[in-house]
Amino acid sequence: MEVLIIITILFYMLSTAGYIAYLFLQKDYLNRSGYYLLAAGFFCHSAALIYGFVRSGHLPVYTLHETLFMAGWTIAGVFLVFQYKFNVKVLGAYAAPLATIVMLISSQLPREPAQAKNIFNSFWVSFHVIVIFIGEAAFALACGVGLLYLIQEYSIKNKSHGFFFRRLPSLELLDATGYTCIISGFTMLTLGLITGFLYAKLAWGRFWSWDPKEVWSGITWLLYAALLHGRFALGWRGRKAAIMSAIGFAALLFTFLGVNLFLKGHHGEFTRW
Repeated sequence: MEVLIIITILFYMLSTAGYIAYLFLQKDYLNRSGYYLLAAGFFCHSAALIYGFVRSGHLPVYTLHETLFMAGWTIAGVFLVFQYKFNVKVLGAYAAPLATIVMLISSQLPREPAQAKNIFNSFWVSFHVIVIFIGEAAFALACGVGLLYLIQEYSIKNKSHGFFFRRLPSLELLDATGYTCIISGFTMLTLGLITGFLYAKLAWGRFWSWDPKEVWSGITWLLYAALLHGRFALGWRGRKAAIMSAIGFAALLFTFLGVNLFLKGHHGEFTRW
C-alpha cells in the first residue's frame, strides 16, 4: 500500500512537471507525457484504492486521510476523461498539480486503523459517496476552466497578446468545456443527494434533518442550479459563468471540508475528522 501511494505521488509530480513544461515550451510531446504519466499514476492510485477497500472492507472515506485520498483519485480520473474529450491541453497545468497537492496532504495525515461503522458497508451509501466525489471533481475542473477563461478574456480585452494569450485556447472552447464540467458535476451531485436522502429515510426515518452537511450540500446544489438556470434562461455565458463556477466551488470546498471540521451533525458521527 505504501509503495503504491509513493509511486502514485511520483507519477503525479512528474505529470505536473510535464504539463508545466508544456505551458512554457508548447511542445506536444510534453503534453502527451503529462497525460500518460497522470494516467499511470491514476492506475497505481486505483490499485491502492482497491487494495485499501479489500483490506478494510469499506469505502475509504472514514478519515480525512482517506477522504483526500479518494478526492485525489476522482480529480485525476475525471480530468483524464475531460482531457480525452476536449483536449484542453493547458488544463493539465491546473489539474495535475491539484491532484498532486491533495495526495501530498493526504500522505502526511494520520492513518488511523480504526474500524469504520457499518454504514459504510451499504451499497447505497457507497454509491452516494462515489457519485458525490465525481461531481465535486468535475466542479473543481469547472473552476479551473473558469479561471483560465477569465485570464484569456482579460488578455483579449486589454489587447495584451502575451504569455497566456498565445497558450490558452479560445474563449468558446473554454466556455463549452466549463459548461460540460458543470452539467456533469450537477448531474452527479443530484444523484448523490437523492441517494443520500433515500438512505437518510431508511436510517433516521426522515429525508431531511437540517444536518449541516445536508444544508450546505443544498446551498451548493442551489448555486449550481442557479448557474444552469441563468445559462438556459438568461444567457449567462462566458464571464458570468466563470465567476459563478468559482463561487460555487468555494461553497463546495466548505461543504466538503469545512462542515466536518467546524460543524457537528449526522455525517460527523460516521467519520473520525
